[in-house]
Amino acid sequence: MKRGELESRILILVTLALVAFGIVMVYSATSASAAVGGSNPNYYLERQGGYAAVGIVLMVLLQRWDFRRLRALAPPLVLISLFSLVAVLVVGADVNGARRWIGLGPVVFQPSEFAKLALAIWISAYLARHPAPRTLKELARPIGLLAGTFAALLVVEPDLGTAIALMIMLAVVLLVSGMPGRVLALAVTLACAAGTISIWMEPYRRERFFAFLHPWRDAQGTGFQIVQAMIGMGSGGVFGVGLGQGVQKIFYLPEAPTDMMAANIGEELGLVGVSAVILAYMAFGYAGFKLALGCRDPFGKRLAVAITGLVCGQAAVNLAAVMGVAPLTGIPLPFLSYGGSSLIVLLASVGILLNIAQRGNVKTQAVRDRSRGDSRPRAVSSRSRGSADGTRRTGDVRRVAGSGRSAARS
Repeated sequence: MKRGELESRILILVTLALVAFGIVMVYSATSASAAVGGSNPNYYLERQGGYAAVGIVLMVLLQRWDFRRLRALAPPLVLISLFSLVAVLVVGADVNGARRWIGLGPVVFQPSEFAKLALAIWISAYLARHPAPRTLKELARPIGLLAGTFAALLVVEPDLGTAIALMIMLAVVLLVSGMPGRVLALAVTLACAAGTISIWMEPYRRERFFAFLHPWRDAQGTGFQIVQAMIGMGSGGVFGVGLGQGVQKIFYLPEAPTDMMAANIGEELGLVGVSAVILAYMAFGYAGFKLALGCRDPFGKRLAVAITGLVCGQAAVNLAAVMGVAPLTGIPLPFLSYGGSSLIVLLASVGILLNIAQRGNVKTQAVRDRSRGDSRPRAVSSRSRGSADGTRRTGDVRRVAGSGRSAARS
């Protein structure tokens, strides 16, 4: 079996299984309340199925498209993301006091989902060309400035959960890139302090935080969502009450098909169902990080880590909140929660991961063309290395990007 083939199969199987299971659970979480309300019980099923179809097409296309081309697209992707995050604050639809969505006719787009992937591509491209920051001052510019701008715009929407997911992704990529642990720990501490300040300054976030600490103190008010999630998780027992037989989703559990999808799974499929979901994310994390370890392209290695960190970090934050061990942040469960922007971007990201598995084993080096003054990644062939008897070809010896070996330029 070729290197990366096992990881690719795991990623494909886990991703498609989660998407299919998510479609079933979205129908289960929405059909009953829709039928009671007199609307089409298949409405969310049809839309989620359509989103999945679009996402799978993108996944297949990106699996065949060389991921290295994304390096040149990193700056414009970041600019587009920043523009869309500002635009949503101006023209975005106000839903429950939050501006997170831009309506384009029948299509509703959530810029924050695209922003996560854009920042992952940019940070991976930057750290593939530059050494990891060794001090907080080096981290501040440009990485800290750009990531802080993204996080600030997300907090204003407000979308603290996505901002947390971005910070988790950034920390994982910096760690893999070789940033000193002491400096990284200090940076994470400062980020947590900034998050605490943002929670304290916003009354509804402050109420959510204290509701997390004492949910039963106001079970009909600020603690209602956490309490209902706990009831749903606990009432399922080991094997659950049966698929489609849950009652929490019918006007009891807020946001059952999105943020609280794990609680619906816990009620209907019990501990077995929730454990299977956790194991699926663990398998995804294993395949993604194993793929990154075997990748010889510095950009591909960091991008694989970033995408895997986004999926697994987001899943961990959501599950922790639903289980009552972390404050609610309003972040969806990857591949399972209802939502077109999230599902399409996640499936596109998996397509990039699969392409890294296919093409990431070819070393590249930045060859500077003195006549044009640009740098381009080029494959390093065995001919450019020294011959078996120790002789080398004439020319300058250049260091291969991402490794400690040297290659002679022919």
